[in-house]
Amino acid sequence: MIMKLLIVTSVEAFEEDILKLFKKAGIENFSSSDIEGFKDSDTMAIASSWFPGEKHSTRSVMLFSFTQEENIERLFPLIETFNNNLESSNPVKAVVIPIERRI
Repeated sequence: MIMKLLIVTSVEAFEEDILKLFKKAGIENFSSSDIEGFKDSDTMAIASSWFPGEKHSTRSVMLFSFTQEENIERLFPLIETFNNNLESSNPVKAVVIPIERRI
């Protein structure tokens, strides 16, 4: 059984959707953490801001799971479909990291 570390980040509003995708993909064990996401502001937004040095954050979530490769193979197309149907500039992002050793 090949295990990999899956990391998924998203704005907080999509957390329930991601959990449904995890379930469809067979990913039942995972952890999550609330995080703050940051994007570079465009020049126009900085120029019009009362406090141009101020960074604006977005409430986000990071989910991670040590899971089998076949679960990840099922999840990625689900995330791609989800992102293709978004009317947002904040797509769900996912990465996979191979596991060298585990106990």
